[in-house]
Amino acid sequence: MPGPSQLQATPEDVLPGEAATLRAAQASLAGERTGLRALWPFLGPAFIAAVAYVDPGNFATGSAAGSKFGYLLVWVVVSANLMAMLVQTLSAKLGVASGLNLAEACRETMPRARYGLWVQAELVAMATDIAEVVGAALGLHLLTGVPLFPAALIVGGAAFAILGLQRYGFRRLEAAIAAMVGVIAVSFALSVFVTEPDGGEIVRHLVPQFQGTESLLLATGILGATVMPHVIYLHSALTQHRIVGRDERERRMIQRFERVDVMIAMSIAGLVNLSILAIFAASLGGLGVDEIPVAHDLLKTQEGAGVAFLFGLALLASGLSSSSVGTMAGQVVMQGFINRRIPLFLRRAITLTPALVVVAVGIDPSRALVISQVVLSFGIPFALVPLIWITSRRDLMGTLANTRLTTVVAGAIAALIITLNVVLLIDLALG
Repeated sequence: MPGPSQLQATPEDVLPGEAATLRAAQASLAGERTGLRALWPFLGPAFIAAVAYVDPGNFATGSAAGSKFGYLLVWVVVSANLMAMLVQTLSAKLGVASGLNLAEACRETMPRARYGLWVQAELVAMATDIAEVVGAALGLHLLTGVPLFPAALIVGGAAFAILGLQRYGFRRLEAAIAAMVGVIAVSFALSVFVTEPDGGEIVRHLVPQFQGTESLLLATGILGATVMPHVIYLHSALTQHRIVGRDERERRMIQRFERVDVMIAMSIAGLVNLSILAIFAASLGGLGVDEIPVAHDLLKTQEGAGVAFLFGLALLASGLSSSSVGTMAGQVVMQGFINRRIPLFLRRAITLTPALVVVAVGIDPSRALVISQVVLSFGIPFALVPLIWITSRRDLMGTLANTRLTTVVAGAIAALIITLNVVLLIDLALG
């Protein structure tokens, strides 16, 4: 992660791009900038976090939902996005209010549990990387025909390059990640224009409904994969040192700006996920596609090579960006839980290895995505429950501590997601 960048820092303490951002932030907090100019210095962290909500796992669940049940589960995608907004707001607020990321806060408040929490978080990081690298390799394969294993090696090298942007300051990395999110968003916006989903059907299916057990289980999968545990740790780290308020007033202002950042970024992610479902509902509704390569080929047949190309391009951008973000999250959990660091590129190599093994031995990529999501679901309670408890503590959060209503709503969301994940795991275990 980039080093501390505080409002008190002088231009000599930080890189030129960061210094400009910090000066702009200070002007915003002093009331010298208004409107979008005031907001601009604070945009970025949520866009990095949003990558987890448009990762290859979302492609798999969205395409399956649309091709199997049409627009039926639109309401699930919308509900999941609203949950994501609250969870990521709490994570961002933790960093702003306490100066700690979630892993550090767990170490401070639950010292006896920190090693167990660290181990499970590392396993989650590896599972995350399997999904992201396999997804990106699959996207490159669909676009170019390059076999999966060489594609995975290329993806790994590209992820190294993206992570290397950190040496030039947080703004360069944020810009690169935001650009890839933009590629994903534009790809699906163009695809929506071509496939012309039924807007009336989308609105009509904002009302919760199911069609049998299979639709319930798919809805469970969509909701269960919504909260990615690694990005809960990461978002708090992205805000803890980026712009540091010098008093309670400034921290409250920073938190208001970060809340807007979350709303914008999560809205874009939500629209992307809604677009995935709608495109497949309009083009392949009723065909019941479970595998991404099959979905790609059917899109090419039904809607033409252009839409299929955009799907593959978005999948590649999704895997590249989310893989880089996953590596950053792994660095945060190690530093936070056990106060140790290893070089970021060594971590990238370590977490890349299982993904390369999965591809090399010929495991079905769609199946690998499913298995990785099961592992991720185990990690959700270990990130979400501590987040809610810690952000409700006034001794750590000051005036930014959760209100009782916020804690109740967040607790209900956590209980729902955990319950649905248990249901999904039981279903997978029983076949």
